[in-house]
Amino acid sequence: MRILEAQNAQLTNVEVYTFLNDQAKQYQEQKRRGPNNLESLRGDMIKYFETYPGPLSQKPLPYDTASIPVLLEKLKPYNFTKGECVMVVNLRPTDIVSLNIVLEDMERRFSETQIEEIKGIVIEVLGQFPPEPKDSGDAMDTTENGV
Repeated sequence: MRILEAQNAQLTNVEVYTFLNDQAKQYQEQKRRGPNNLESLRGDMIKYFETYPGPLSQKPLPYDTASIPVLLEKLKPYNFTKGECVMVVNLRPTDIVSLNIVLEDMERRFSETQIEEIKGIVIEVLGQFPPEPKDSGDAMDTTENGV
């Protein structure tokens, strides 16, 4: 095997998720299975992407691969690096704390107004992050009560 173009592009989580789901549907339509390790890896990756609090855990998905160019165009005036753009799409930061993790030197590079604008763009294009699901019982309560 020969590598023709090493690291030609970076993929976001939504692009990988879409590819894996499309590939699984294609295999089902052809009534065939891929190698066992491929099926196992695909299943594990899809489960990982769909686990809360991941941005892809929301059903139906609030955004798809077509949203990425729209987001990048709206964020262009802020001069994000390629890595920052990928992290924004992957993590969908909808609050200032999350944005601070994604954007290097956020306080120095952007004013308060710009930070609010960036947050608004992310929410507008990628959607608001869903609230945490409520569990029916808390494991700590059960342990503390001796039940």
